[in-house]
Amino acid sequence: MKLCTFYANEETHVGVKTDGGIVDITSLGFPSGMNEIISGGAAMVRKIVKTIIGAPVIDETTLRFSNITNPAKIICVGLNYVDHALETGGTAPEFPVFFSKFNDCLFPAGEPVNLPDWQSNYDYEAELVIVVGKQAYNIPADEAYDCIYGFACGNDLSARDSQFLSSQWISGKNFPGFGPAGPYIVTSDELDPDKRPLSIKCLRNGETVQSSSTGEMIFSCRQLISWASRFFALSPGDLVFTGTPAGVIQGKVKDERNWLKPGETVVVEIEGIGGLKTPLVAAPAV
Repeated sequence: MKLCTFYANEETHVGVKTDGGIVDITSLGFPSGMNEIISGGAAMVRKIVKTIIGAPVIDETTLRFSNITNPAKIICVGLNYVDHALETGGTAPEFPVFFSKFNDCLFPAGEPVNLPDWQSNYDYEAELVIVVGKQAYNIPADEAYDCIYGFACGNDLSARDSQFLSSQWISGKNFPGFGPAGPYIVTSDELDPDKRPLSIKCLRNGETVQSSSTGEMIFSCRQLISWASRFFALSPGDLVFTGTPAGVIQGKVKDERNWLKPGETVVVEIEGIGGLKTPLVAAPAV
């Protein structure tokens, strides 16, 4: 099942993508918050599937999407593809490299993201995003998939001239809107990237700049959830950005680094999930 959140009369509704369009399940009596849908687990999914049969649909091109969840935590994984680790001058890590994004980094699909003019080295990072489905703390890897609700497209936008001011990366990863994700969550009963890898691409103004497979990840989704749960108490609606493959601007030689600029558009495409479009605009003066 593909789920999304969108605005209806300035209120957030949850929808289900079907072949005919989007079914507004909030208008059918289901909760208006994605976290509540997620917390309902498999029983909620079964109820939704039965209810949407024959329900009216909305043309998705008319929708304004909202944030895919309301996460308590956004956890990110660095250097989780060998080719990306090498292109940026690093090595494949022995353990997952975790950092975080603040919640105001999360941004809906299609919404323009501001690029402040006091930085300039802006970069894209196409990523598979795990949506946590239940409470998870110190979970073994063989039980971790049960804690995954689904998957989404994400873009770990980065300001490289800020990122490396310290070893923690946090200053270059947390500009408002620098974690666009969505527009859809595909439930984990339909996809298992650990068993059937998914193609992942990033397009800059229509040109493919990253092209890989989630099968190239160093640490699998199960391993990431298990490792993360050793240190962080995961909750329904939390997001885990699983890392990016090679092809980022930072990985090019210095005189070939053509950083992102206002007026450009970045699209992340992941097989079986869809596309995440993010227009980039100049930040208003402050």
